[in-house]
Amino acid sequence: MTYAPPPSAPRGARHPLPVRDGLNPTRLVLPHDVATVARYERALDYLLDRFPADVARLEEKVAAGEVVTGRGEPVTASTAYEPRGFLYLYRDPPREDTIPFEVEVLHRDENLLVVDKPHFLATMPRGRWITQTVLVRLRRQLDLPELSPAHRLDRPTAGVLVLTVRPEVRGAYQEVFARREVTKVYEAVAPLRDDLALPRTVRSRIVKLRGVTRAQEEAGAPNAESRVALAARDEARGLGLYRLEPHTGKTHQLRLHMASLGVPILHDPFWPDLRDTDPDDHARPLQLLARSLELMDPFTGERRRFESRRTLSEWPPR
Repeated sequence: MTYAPPPSAPRGARHPLPVRDGLNPTRLVLPHDVATVARYERALDYLLDRFPADVARLEEKVAAGEVVTGRGEPVTASTAYEPRGFLYLYRDPPREDTIPFEVEVLHRDENLLVVDKPHFLATMPRGRWITQTVLVRLRRQLDLPELSPAHRLDRPTAGVLVLTVRPEVRGAYQEVFARREVTKVYEAVAPLRDDLALPRTVRSRIVKLRGVTRAQEEAGAPNAESRVALAARDEARGLGLYRLEPHTGKTHQLRLHMASLGVPILHDPFWPDLRDTDPDDHARPLQLLARSLELMDPFTGERRRFESRRTLSEWPPR
């Protein structure tokens, strides 16, 4: 049986089941609406009704004590249904195609693991990608069950990604990112436009609607800001190497801002037009790289800088 990645637990909360084989347990929140509460007396009945195609596997998991309440008590045939209560269980990962690119470690200490993420590998479980993600791979490879991303990179984007090693330090590093106290520099290959004056700062309002594939700009107060500069030119191919500095971190921000300037990033399946892509065709990676990241370490007060060793396949010019 297969479940989507669990919703985030409240900050500071610990799962009653440990990470197993690199995966967090799935957390289900029991509905509290009148109709549902009236229908169920047992937690098991709700679970079996919710996943009717997985009844056999659920019964196996319950018999093995692998389904527990938010208090860590094993669910049995007599466990009462608790509105707003929690059930935890291990999901069976879906069958996934292997992403044939490795994650390179750039830095490791007692608090941080900094890696060079390849194109096509998601940061953490989401949608169809569960085990073929940076987080699950590294938890397994490095035996770091409490590893957690301090921020995220889109699946098509390569480059510097920071993860925390211990739960005790996770919040402090995540706050550094939340307060926008991190300096990020990206590189992108995109068409040249002689009528485009650069450098410039792009500001707009970006929203990402649930169920909609790509983010979009709308009228209203700007909530996204990017600095765009041209670092080098390839006149023969009509391409430029752009230096991008996001001052905010909205979904698809750099890709959308480049497209809004009339220079969509090379091999972007979202802009200028949304098109279907074969996830197994790795010949045309998005030409966007998180080149470097700087932050003030909240524990040492040291200014730390990490730089990608990767290159964009469409640059330098042939």
